[in-house]
Amino acid sequence: MESAERLTTTHNSITMTTTAQNKLPQWILIVSALFALMEIGVGVSLFFNPQSIADKVDLTAKGVNFLILMWATRQFALGVIFAVAVIKKSRPMLTLAYVFFAIMFAGDAIVGMLMKETPLMISGVMMSLVALTIILFVNKKD
Repeated sequence: MESAERLTTTHNSITMTTTAQNKLPQWILIVSALFALMEIGVGVSLFFNPQSIADKVDLTAKGVNFLILMWATRQFALGVIFAVAVIKKSRPMLTLAYVFFAIMFAGDAIVGMLMKETPLMISGVMMSLVALTIILFVNKKD
């Protein structure tokens, strides 16, 4: 009987330690929820009102509408992934979402350099760094 009590106590201790170690900081969940809302908003805006975001694009050109809708779908999907990761409080899901984010913004930085668009280049670099920093915090061992 005593060994069963010790086993239960040990099991409860391990469960509490594991739960404490797996808990994500509140600020990461808040920032990730804001990114989820932002990405969903961008996706919806691109779908229903693309000129509000793509003001330098000739939306009447052949094939552009298709590309805009594909872009909208991807932004919306990323927002949903962030939202599910926040709801589940899942480190692996948040890590993958931020890896995608970092790659996406690194691509924006490269496009900014190629197009000589300094604001796009700077924002792409900065947001990639933000995503990479958050990845470190998401995976930080306490």
